[in-house]
Amino acid sequence: MKFKRMWIAVPTALALALTACSGGTSSNTAASGETAGDPTRLIKAWSGEPQNPLIPANTNEVNGAKIINQVMAGLVYYDLTGKTKMDVAESITSDDDTLWTVKLQKDRKFSDGTPVKAHNFVDAWKMGAKEAMLSASFYADIEGADDEGNGDLTGLNVVDDYTFTIKLKQPVSDWPDRMGYAAYFPLADSTLTDPEAGGEKPVGNGPYMLESWTHQVGAKLLPNPHYVGDNKPKNNGIDLVFYTSLDAAYQDLSANNLDILDAIPDSAFTSYMQDLQNRGLNQPSAVFQAFTIGGLDHFTGEEGKLRRQAISMAINREEITEAIFAGTRTPAKDFTSPVVDGFNDKIPGNEVLKYNPEKAKELWAKADAISPWSGSFKIAYNSDGGHQAWVDAVANQLKNTLGIDAGGNPYADFKSFRSDVTKRLITTAFRAGWQADYPGQYNFLAPLYGTGGSANDGDYSNPEVDSLLKQVFAGSHEDSIKTLEKIQQILFTELPSIPLWYANTTSGWSANVENVKFKWDGVPDYVNITVK
Repeated sequence: MKFKRMWIAVPTALALALTACSGGTSSNTAASGETAGDPTRLIKAWSGEPQNPLIPANTNEVNGAKIINQVMAGLVYYDLTGKTKMDVAESITSDDDTLWTVKLQKDRKFSDGTPVKAHNFVDAWKMGAKEAMLSASFYADIEGADDEGNGDLTGLNVVDDYTFTIKLKQPVSDWPDRMGYAAYFPLADSTLTDPEAGGEKPVGNGPYMLESWTHQVGAKLLPNPHYVGDNKPKNNGIDLVFYTSLDAAYQDLSANNLDILDAIPDSAFTSYMQDLQNRGLNQPSAVFQAFTIGGLDHFTGEEGKLRRQAISMAINREEITEAIFAGTRTPAKDFTSPVVDGFNDKIPGNEVLKYNPEKAKELWAKADAISPWSGSFKIAYNSDGGHQAWVDAVANQLKNTLGIDAGGNPYADFKSFRSDVTKRLITTAFRAGWQADYPGQYNFLAPLYGTGGSANDGDYSNPEVDSLLKQVFAGSHEDSIKTLEKIQQILFTELPSIPLWYANTTSGWSANVENVKFKWDGVPDYVNITVK
């Protein structure tokens, strides 16, 4: 096992590093000229300031993704249940799972009226790889890319205006199912020419277009008049309000001054359904939460392996999920999610996730025999995302079980937190989360634990894991599941991150809107929400 320090050319880190719950500034006022009962008004939804300019391949956090996934459309999209449906692509075919041919719909346009052509996909992907953007690892299977997805994607070739081919290094049977992720979105000609301008105001081909983005305040999305796909908006647009406090957002929701809140604060877990008169939801989603320990002092080699396992066994996940989250979280049994195919809660090695204080003390003592513990153990987190309570609870359990000084390391907001994570400036453990980019176990493992993965913020590197990741799609579906389980067995031993729990979609909506549903990944189905 090795933890290496990586510096990536500017950009962001989405892997859709869910990495994040969000934050921003509270605003109780409706858009100018709008009233709560006005059916022409925009849907007011909770969000936070994106980390970086809005270039899809360089956005791997949820605040930026909330905008990008509405103003952009990919080759495919995922319906409410996570099923893959054709979007801009008319077909994605292959005879050998290695050479894929993509034929595009010929009626798709960007919001500036220009047509969506094959080169808009090819050139966007090539730019992401050439510039080593944060989601570049999603290109790693394409010929020409290195193992981290960087380089010249020689495997991409434009056949004609509406056809291109993708040559992979090896067979990948689920390749079409990946194509709905932001790293595979197209870029308009104007953005390819001037990425800086395109990042500030994207020219997209999705259901909405970005009308305005007032930094640290909010963003307004209006229906894209050129969009003709399956997800045509049934409302007049989305007013994303950036909050600095989740509690403030909940107060606005309770007063019907905010329409959509897709993260209930822990202070309201036991009361939100009653407070909102059952206008709320608590359902499983493809969200995994953990905290990452990089190559810190005392956490490398055999000593580090022992300490990671001790910390994991010192955490009473059942107690925290019940006391703090009131059943809106489920203790983790693996590194993926119960809602994706192949989930197994009995993978050998996962006993390290069970609360076992005596074993934790024993392992910690063995680590001390190698090198005595010194200092304190801190977990960094963003204060605007509702994380303080569980971080404090975990820290107290570590104090009580291991007899060490432990606590939180709060950041004021998500943007500053993610910036330090991306720049490798955090010198403590830090909270982590993953909201799946597409429905599959591979997506929970490759970006986070493959060497150079787009969301591998702890810089974990294990040649055996990398080798197994390349073998995942070499055989049958059953073989793939077995290979993914082998990878997890290694992760249970080395614990590059400490799995905590799976997050349910806990959300609420105002009395002013209806037809509110949430997708397989916990994201609101914005296009179908309507104003009463």
